[in-house]
Amino acid sequence: MRAILTCGHGDRNQLELRTDHPEPKPGPAEVTVKVVATAINYHDVFTRRGMPGIKISFPVIVGSDLAGQVSEVGSEVRDWKPGDRVLIDPVFRDGERFGMIGETADGGRAEFAAVAANQLVRVPDGVSLEAAAALPLAYGTAYRMIVTRGQVKAGERVLVLGASGGVGVACVQLAKLIGAEVIACASSDDKIARLQALGADHGVNYHRTRFVEAVREIYGKPRITGTGGVNVVVNFTGGDTWLDSQKSVALGGRILCCGATAGFNLTTDARYLWTFEQTIVGSDGWAKADLATLLDLLAQGKLAPVIDRVLALEQAAEGERLLEDREVFGKVLLRI
Repeated sequence: MRAILTCGHGDRNQLELRTDHPEPKPGPAEVTVKVVATAINYHDVFTRRGMPGIKISFPVIVGSDLAGQVSEVGSEVRDWKPGDRVLIDPVFRDGERFGMIGETADGGRAEFAAVAANQLVRVPDGVSLEAAAALPLAYGTAYRMIVTRGQVKAGERVLVLGASGGVGVACVQLAKLIGAEVIACASSDDKIARLQALGADHGVNYHRTRFVEAVREIYGKPRITGTGGVNVVVNFTGGDTWLDSQKSVALGGRILCCGATAGFNLTTDARYLWTFEQTIVGSDGWAKADLATLLDLLAQGKLAPVIDRVLALEQAAEGERLLEDREVFGKVLLRI
């Protein structure tokens, strides 16, 4: 079968196309899925570059977001049959294995993938497999952060940093679906225009304006009397954005964090933490049930994943380049 292998840590030249890679067979409690689409995520890039504390056995087929049709079922599988349309929850949740598909086990950058039957989520009629494949890492992460952990409410003021990437776009969409007022931060006027077309109420080009200054201009400086600032800052950037996030939060506000793409060694000013009674909320991944909820939102027409472009499997390296060079708005998919 055709597959893109990540052969080691390093640059994009570690990606290799194989046309004769062995087709996987399902174990007793597994199914084989004919992959239709897989998303490219920054996690794929991190896997290639190397992540502290995570050991990868190379070569590996990355691609944690994948959707397709069941092609073969194992002897113990009863609830699924060939032809079923499925999305895969990539995280191993049985306690016997750790990591996830596309990282510590082969994933979606291949014509077929063998996965445990308990990782399947049924894709409703009317929802495309491409749209389903855009969900887990970006929309699942955003859902848990915005809804489950962050408990964003209608009428709240939400500032989203890095709003033009996969998770950021999903945060903007979900916050607006709830009824929040959203400030979206991005690196260009074009991206801001696209975010506002999705419903963002305000846009900040952070190359021209510090977002903390924009917050003060729009809502006023946060005061201990309760005026000014935003109720929620979504910050998975980290680095030198952390202190400005604290300075943007209103009295009793919260900072939501699911990552730190610009650096995890953060400087927290305890004076803002206690004076403004701030809450820092960590959020990690998603639950399998969250994916079913998101698929239902798609089926009801309440949510549509933003897909920047769809590339051929052979263009995987170009897809990773687009992410690394920040030329993406939303998700990039590979059509298998």
